[in-house]
Amino acid sequence: MSTRLATGGRLIDCTHTTRFTFNGHAMTGLAGDTLASALLANDQMLVGRSFKYHRPRGIVASGPEEPNALVGLGKGRFFEPNQRTTTTPLRDGASLTSQNHWPSLEADIGALNQILAPGLTAGFYYKTFMHPRPFWKHVFEPFIRQSAGLGKAPTEKDGDVYEHLYAHCDLLIVGGGVAGLQAALAAGTSGARVLLVEQTGHWGGRAPVDGAQIDGQPADDWVAAAVADLEALPNVTLKRHTQGSGVYDHGYVLATELPPDHVPGSDNARARLWKIRAKQVLVATGAIERPLSFAGNDIPGVMLAGAVRDYVVNWAISPGARTVIVTNNDDAYRTALTLLDAGQEVPVIVDAREAAQSALIDQARVRGVRILTGTAIAKVKGGKRVTGVALCAMNTGGSAVTEIIDCEAVAMSGGWSPAVHLFSHCGGKLYWDDARAMFRPDPARLPTGHDGQPFVRTAGAANGHFDTGAILHDAVAATQAALKLDRAPIAPSQAQDPAEGPIAPIWVMPAQARYELRSKMWLDFQNDVKVSDVQLAAREGYESVEHTKRYTTLGMATDQGKLSNINGLAVLSEALDKPIPEVGTTTFRPPYTPVPMGAIAGEARDAAFQPLRRTPMHEWHATHGAHWEPVGHWRRPYCYLRAGESIDEAVHREVKNTRQALGFLDASTLGKIIVKGPDAGRFLDMLYTNMMSSLKPGKCRYGLMCTENGFLTDDGVVARIDDDTFLCHTTTGGADRIHAHMEDWLQCEWWDWKVYTANVTEQYAQIAVVGPNARKLLDKLGGMDVSNAALPFMGWIDGTLGGFPVRVYRISFSGELSFEVRVAAGQGRALWDRMMELGLHLGGMPYGTEALHIMRAEKGFIMIGDETDGTVIPQDLGLGWAISKKKTDYLGKRAQQRAHMVDPNRWQLVGLETLDGTVLPDGAYAVGTGDNAHGQRKTIGRVTSTYMSPTLGRGIAMGLVEHGPDRMGEVIQFATTSGMTIDTRIVSPVFFDPEGEKLNA
Repeated sequence: MSTRLATGGRLIDCTHTTRFTFNGHAMTGLAGDTLASALLANDQMLVGRSFKYHRPRGIVASGPEEPNALVGLGKGRFFEPNQRTTTTPLRDGASLTSQNHWPSLEADIGALNQILAPGLTAGFYYKTFMHPRPFWKHVFEPFIRQSAGLGKAPTEKDGDVYEHLYAHCDLLIVGGGVAGLQAALAAGTSGARVLLVEQTGHWGGRAPVDGAQIDGQPADDWVAAAVADLEALPNVTLKRHTQGSGVYDHGYVLATELPPDHVPGSDNARARLWKIRAKQVLVATGAIERPLSFAGNDIPGVMLAGAVRDYVVNWAISPGARTVIVTNNDDAYRTALTLLDAGQEVPVIVDAREAAQSALIDQARVRGVRILTGTAIAKVKGGKRVTGVALCAMNTGGSAVTEIIDCEAVAMSGGWSPAVHLFSHCGGKLYWDDARAMFRPDPARLPTGHDGQPFVRTAGAANGHFDTGAILHDAVAATQAALKLDRAPIAPSQAQDPAEGPIAPIWVMPAQARYELRSKMWLDFQNDVKVSDVQLAAREGYESVEHTKRYTTLGMATDQGKLSNINGLAVLSEALDKPIPEVGTTTFRPPYTPVPMGAIAGEARDAAFQPLRRTPMHEWHATHGAHWEPVGHWRRPYCYLRAGESIDEAVHREVKNTRQALGFLDASTLGKIIVKGPDAGRFLDMLYTNMMSSLKPGKCRYGLMCTENGFLTDDGVVARIDDDTFLCHTTTGGADRIHAHMEDWLQCEWWDWKVYTANVTEQYAQIAVVGPNARKLLDKLGGMDVSNAALPFMGWIDGTLGGFPVRVYRISFSGELSFEVRVAAGQGRALWDRMMELGLHLGGMPYGTEALHIMRAEKGFIMIGDETDGTVIPQDLGLGWAISKKKTDYLGKRAQQRAHMVDPNRWQLVGLETLDGTVLPDGAYAVGTGDNAHGQRKTIGRVTSTYMSPTLGRGIAMGLVEHGPDRMGEVIQFATTSGMTIDTRIVSPVFFDPEGEKLNA
């Protein structure tokens, strides 16, 4: 049984007892415990069930590579599933719940899947669930959905607090082992700004556990002195409990901090997401021990040898009184010596190598440990915990068992692999070190930045060095290279580990294991991927490691293959009879370990999740009856309700009043993007379908913007301010998107063009003054000549109105005489108030977005998002006049020349009037004669906008109809949801003032 040892435990405080529960059972731990060490202290070997076969699962590791020991932590608002017990500190009162079983952990009905295992091999879901077809909806899909997922999703709102923080540094060092500390000392001494982050709560990594001696003193003492020296340097920042989660371009790194002092429900953050900009990144994340593949290697009590060492030294935990050690390398002998020092029994060391000789092996022999070379574990005995092992010769099929040894735990070591994940996130490449049987960073192919120079390097064990002395030397050398120093700022500390013999690249034991054993050798413990599954994938043609990964789900569990990937690709290599380097590796993607969803969101929740954008006149609208409409992140008045009015009555009143007298629209939400620079005209000529470089200062031009696929994505008026400056108006919801679109092309394609863009939407208020009395209102304000001669349609002028410095655009989206007055945002409300005051005597009143939409539809103006849906091109809308025939190119031009885009049968924009004057349903389809290939009635068009026009006293609509412009006057039918049809005449889309007399007044 696993127990707490009477002595030892460098990370625990034996004077402080902590209480917690596991599946409702009361347990105790000590301050400094992780959840995993506390569970082992209580002999809780069984902690969960595997995903597919629901096999018993126990703790196998001691760090973020743990695939099995995931629990639900907390209750109610503070419940979090899939918490890795090996990295989560124990807190007093913690409530742990095991996962993936029913009705209980000990008696799980899902374990019956093990009986069906022969039919649930790799890729079985690609070969089943197909027939009979009705079963998919009624049987297969419900069953799969019920079985899917690991752990239970929280049912209550998260009650914790999360934060986002920012940091900048010259050198970010990820990993606080001796390599990271040595590198930080070197970089800090050079004067560089250094940030050192360590995922655990303690410094030093494995060196103190492995008994390293540095500069003639125990590693613990050297670490303490190094940390003290670093804390004294003002240019060095140390952060524990902070894990490097992902490395991205331009030195951008995400790190996740999990503060140990967090109390659920308090104001202290449960997690902090650090957004770091580093000139250089040094990855000193150590290495991950690999398991060995033998039958029953998943039974609770089978653990990594390094993890067993960790539990004994750090937390005074013995996983069993008798521990068998199985290995293909010398490092596992350290575990044997550690167990012996703790008073535990090691009945045998099973060494797969034919011959083994080194200082560590000699120490084990001197201590009286029995060592069997050329031997393998044929099978682990036990069910919910280890009871023994059956041994056999390594180079056999495993049938001839040579010996059965009783034991309570098995410590396995298949060698170590550098933790290269962060190094690989930005394109760092690896090479196969055949002598060490591992992939390691290729110094000739480091991740490079925008200047082509490396910005990520590795050091220590992450770089493939496992001797402490070599680790320290490599850390200083890597720091010197990262900071581009002429010489090393400090001499590396000295250390000398016992020399080790070579590793044997053994992945499966015994070597010729028969299928019965191979089908019980586990590679991916969480997803139940076996050696036989990978071999089956190879036989079925999945030769790429990426294809094998997806076919078998190898490495797709929550540990992302930290324990399984190397062993899996080695098995694939043997099955394909190819060298491991030819098989390659899967792609390393961030995050390194799961990041809490709350940390990703940070403070963006509740009211702050999507902050509402408000114009300077927002409060005025709110106090004058505004009925709000969400438009992007803005809230705009849909209409202004008066006492006793319905929404429709209010909208109609606003339209009529604007047409007959004077209306005011808060147009501040319209996107305003400044495009400036010598190449600004050239840039806009590529973005818009028509020519903008020929526009004269003081003039405006309507423009269309398309995607690379040729589809219309935005429209608006462009004003030329001076030779190098343009102001582009966009739709309200499109400002941020279009600005990002501009920057995407400038930064990624036309990076050498001299153009600068700035989104100034919220820097200015803009008021549309619309209607027959619009010019009279501006004249009453005084200060500017806005006559037709001084300010013709599609022109603009700067000046002063009523004492306000403004810019006045003569543009219209209503078909009426219209001016849009732009003023600094801080003066927007004052100008609005003044206009409303003077406008009372001219019949002025505000109008909302629905009145705006009706008036633009009466005039036949399109609306992005109504007449467009991501499949519409300008030519469909009769906007060919807005496409320049002088330009050789613009975004979307080539796409619009494709056969589908020039198809004469594309639906085109027309106006629609019902014969009885009613309003067509929005989105209704026009039906033709006959049926389509699916037996459905053929459609020949659809409604894009539809309104009751108070100006015309009847329903009007715009729509896209097959051959629409050629069918003027024709009556077609539109289907309703009730099954009826509405007779509708095709007319011009311009219903109001077709000659534009009011527009140009």
